[in-house]
Amino acid sequence: MERSVEILYEDEDVIVCRKPAGLATETARVGQADVASELKKGLAARRRKTGKTREGEPYLGMVHRLDQPVEGLLVFGKSREVTAKLSAQLGGGSFHKRYRAVVCGELPQKEGELVDFLYKNRENRAVVTTEQEALSRGARRAVLRYRVLGVRSLPAGSCEESISLLEISIDTGRFHQIRAQMAHAGHPLLGDRKYGEERSLLLSGELGVKNVALCACEIAFSHPVTGRTLQFTAEPRDEIFGSF
Repeated sequence: MERSVEILYEDEDVIVCRKPAGLATETARVGQADVASELKKGLAARRRKTGKTREGEPYLGMVHRLDQPVEGLLVFGKSREVTAKLSAQLGGGSFHKRYRAVVCGELPQKEGELVDFLYKNRENRAVVTTEQEALSRGARRAVLRYRVLGVRSLPAGSCEESISLLEISIDTGRFHQIRAQMAHAGHPLLGDRKYGEERSLLLSGELGVKNVALCACEIAFSHPVTGRTLQFTAEPRDEIFGSF
């Protein structure tokens, strides 16, 4: 399994990297590897080479996260000020992210929007609730847009007749949003053991999908210091994406 972080861009202010599926973005578990720790070790090593060890531990600010079984692009700030500016872009809607996902079934429309209310329960799951119950449960509005890029029909012996490749964008960054909303819509992501159901898990096993079939494949934002637009793309590496 690929477990190392790939740095795609780095300057004095930001780092853009690609996270492999199976590696946590950040974790408090002792001895468990994560992206943030790996990047900090690299920054510290480069400081030692340039003789800047007196500056203390390198700062690395978290702007957004990806779930551990999800692959794709991440951005980190190298100072508190830069991280705050990037976070403001994310909260203000000017930090753009696109995802690709493989889900069970064929969606009724080629393009669509899902609007739900999500809250995080004690079992660390995102749960969809009604708008009427949203306030009492502390749920927040979640908006997801999708576009169907391809549909693949499966052999008659499979537990599902088809799977679909989607391009997804989200207006809100809720906990496990894409995974929970697609599952609630009746189209769980392949490889998703947390939000999948019997048929999707059986199908994932048949197709050899071990991680969640979700990739943060495109990001675009304004450089917090220069103002220059930066855009990065990454093709999903899970074999299931190449089957369409």
